Amino acid sequence: MPIPQHFFADLPKGLRALAADTLDTGSKLERREFLKLATASGFALGIFPAAATAQTRGDEQVAASALKPTQQPSAFVKIGRDGVVTITINRLEFGQGVQTGLPMVLAEELDADWSKVQGVHGNADPAYVDPVMGMHLTGGSTAIKNSYVQYRELGARTRAMLLATAARRWGVDPQSLRTQAGQVIGPKGRKLGYGELADEAMKMPVPQQVVLKDAKDFRIIGRATGRLDARAKSSGRQSYGIDMHLPGMLTAVVAHPPVYGSKIQSVDDAAAKAIKGVRAVLRVPSVWGGELVAVLADGYWPAKQGRDALKVQWDSSAVGKVDSVQQLAQYRELAKRPGAPKFDADVSALGGAAHKISAEYVFPYLAHAPMEPLNCTVRVTGAGKDARVELWLGTQAPGWEVATAARVLGVAPQNVRVNVQMAGGGFGRRANPRSDYVAEACEIAKAARASGIDAPVRMIWSREDDVKGGYYRPMHVHRAEIGFDEKGRVLAWDHVIVGQSLAKGTAFEGFMLKNGVDTTTVEGMKEPYDLPMRLSVHHPELNAPVLWWRSVGSTHTAYVMETLIDEIARAVKKDPVAYRLEQFGDRHPRHKAALQLAVEKSGYGKRQLAEGRAWGVAVHQSFESVVAYVVEASVTEGAPKLHAVTAGVHCNLAVNPRSVEAQVQGGALMGLGMCLPGAAITFKDGQVEQGNFNDYTVARLTDMPAITVHIVPSADAPTGMGEPGVPPLAPAFANAIAKLSGQTPRELPFPRA
Repeated sequence: MPIPQHFFADLPKGLRALAADTLDTGSKLERREFLKLATASGFALGIFPAAATAQTRGDEQVAASALKPTQQPSAFVKIGRDGVVTITINRLEFGQGVQTGLPMVLAEELDADWSKVQGVHGNADPAYVDPVMGMHLTGGSTAIKNSYVQYRELGARTRAMLLATAARRWGVDPQSLRTQAGQVIGPKGRKLGYGELADEAMKMPVPQQVVLKDAKDFRIIGRATGRLDARAKSSGRQSYGIDMHLPGMLTAVVAHPPVYGSKIQSVDDAAAKAIKGVRAVLRVPSVWGGELVAVLADGYWPAKQGRDALKVQWDSSAVGKVDSVQQLAQYRELAKRPGAPKFDADVSALGGAAHKISAEYVFPYLAHAPMEPLNCTVRVTGAGKDARVELWLGTQAPGWEVATAARVLGVAPQNVRVNVQMAGGGFGRRANPRSDYVAEACEIAKAARASGIDAPVRMIWSREDDVKGGYYRPMHVHRAEIGFDEKGRVLAWDHVIVGQSLAKGTAFEGFMLKNGVDTTTVEGMKEPYDLPMRLSVHHPELNAPVLWWRSVGSTHTAYVMETLIDEIARAVKKDPVAYRLEQFGDRHPRHKAALQLAVEKSGYGKRQLAEGRAWGVAVHQSFESVVAYVVEASVTEGAPKLHAVTAGVHCNLAVNPRSVEAQVQGGALMGLGMCLPGAAITFKDGQVEQGNFNDYTVARLTDMPAITVHIVPSADAPTGMGEPGVPPLAPAFANAIAKLSGQTPRELPFPRA
C-alpha cells in the first residue's frame, strides 16, 4: 500500500508536488519501506513496537501507528542509560542556533536535565519533514515557528511514557508521580532517573494526546541559554561537511564555464594529469545544460592544481550574455510602464497632490558567500537500480538532494541516504530547488565509476567558484510616484518593480508565481501602511541564476518602503517615529511595540548626539516577526559610517533570547554589508566580474557597530527570527544619511567616497 496521501493533502499544489517527488510517494514506496525509512534513525521510545498496538484517545482505542512519523518520539529522542538525552533536530544547523533551540523546546516538556541534553541532525526520513509544509526544509525562518508545538508534544509524549513505566514498576497511579530534571519522583521521595527507565519505556504505548505546560511554568524555554555547539565551534573541534573524510576518498574540483550553459569546444588535460595525485579528468553535464570538467585527485590541493592547469575552450555562442550596464538600462525602461498587477488602487489623485515624490531605486545582484564553500561527498555501493547511495553535506533541503541523487544515479529514492552535516552558513544558498552542486557531485561520482574508479568522491567548490558561478539575489529596479497632502496623508502611490522571478522554472512556480507576479518579489510592499498603492511587476528572463537570499524580497522592499515613508515625514516636517506611529494607529500593535521599545532603549529624541551624527529609524515585518532599528550614523568626507544600532524585536515568545539577540546582530551586520561599497555582483559579456572577498565586499569586524537587542515580552507562539534582522538595517542607515545630507541614497550599495 502506498504512503497515505493525507501527509500531503493539505499542502499547496506546488509544495505537494515537491513533497511527492522528494519522498517518492505512490507505488514505488510501499508502507513497509516507508516505515523502515521512518524508523531508520530511531532507537528508543517505541515508534512501532509490537507492544505499542493501542492508544487511548478518550474512550477510543487507536493504533500507535496512527500517529504520523513527525509525532513519534522514537525518531527524535534517545535516552542513554547514563541519562544523557540526545534530541534529533529536523533542520540544518548553520549558525542560527536551532540545534539548541529545538532541544530546549522538547526538553522543557520532557523535564530533562538540561546539563545532559545534546542535539544531532536528522536526515531525509519522513519523520523530519517540516510538520507544517510537509517537506524537508530549513528556510523561511520556520524552524522554531513550525516545530514549536511538534517538539513540545514530542517531549510531553516521551515524559508520559517514562511516567507510565515508573508507575508500572512501582505499582502506583501515574497521576501520583511528577518529573524534575531528568528524574521521575514518586511517593515517599522515591526517584528513578530517565536512563534507568528508557529501555522499558520503549515498550510503552505512545500517547495520542498530551497536555502541555502553561508558559508560566517554563524553566528552560525563555531563558537566555548558551549554545550546545559553542564549545566545539570555539575550540575548532566542530566538523563541517567540508571536513568529511572516508577511506579511499578522492576529491573533485570542477572547472565551470565562464558563461552559464556554455559547451566545451576542446579540453587539453595533459598538464593536469601530469600533476602528482591527479587520478582522472572527467567531463560531466551541468544543470545549466552545458558541460563541466572535473579533476579527481587524492586531495583538494592536487585537484585544484589540476583544475587550474586545464586548458578548456568554451563555446558560449548559443547562450545569453548578461551585461550589467545594458541590464540596468533595460530595467529602467521596463520600470516606466506597468507590468503584471499586484495591487490595483486608483492613482488618479497623483496629479492634484500638494506634494510629490518621484523615485527610482537600484539594487544589485548579491552573492551568498557563506564562510564554508559548497561541498558534497558521495559514496555509491552496488550497481544498477539496487545501488546504495550516501551523501554527506550541509543542506537546507535533504529531500531535494535525495530526489536529485536518485535521478542522476538511477536508483530508487529509498536507496539514497543523506547524512546532514553542520554547515558554515548558507543564507539560502544551500536550499536550491535545482540541487545544482549536489547534482554536480553525483554526476562526478557516476562518471568516476564509469571510468573504473570505485571510490567515494568529495566535491569542493572554492570561494571563487561560488562567487563567480553560483546563484544570486536578483538585481531589482523600483520606480515610485507618490502624491500626498500637507499632513502626510498619501493620496496615491504608483509603483513598479523589475526583477527576475525566483520561482520561475522551479517546483514553487505553481503557487508562488500568481498572475505573473512572483510573491517573493513583492513581499514587504505596502504593509504595514494603509496606502492607496498600484503595484505591478516585470520579470525579465536572463541567463543569470537567481536564488533566495537571507530575508528574500524584503532585502529590497523594506529599503524602498522605509526610506520613502521617512521622506514623506520629512517633507511635511513630522518626526519619523511619530509619523509611523500615526500610520499604524491601532492596527499594528506588534510594529508599534517593537518601534517604541527601540526608541525608548536608544534614547531617541531624549539625548543629544555627537556633532555630525543623526538618528535613523526603520521598522519592518518579515516571516511574521517585527524588527525596528534606531541607529546613529555620520558622514565623514562623503563616507557614511554607522556608529550604534538599537533593536526592538517582536517575535512573540523568544525560546532562547540569546539566539534571538545573535540572529538580530548577525542580520544587522548582513544588512549593513548590503550598504558597503563593493557589495555587488556585476556581469560583463556574460561573466561575473567578482571572484572573492578582495573584490566582493562583505561586512567585517571593523564595520561592526555596537548593536543592542531588546525583545518585547510575549507568551504567544514564537515566530521566525533567522531573517527578520536583515531588512530594516539598511533603510535606517539611509534615513540617517538623508538627514545629514538632505538626500536619500537611492542605490545600494552606497557609492565610494
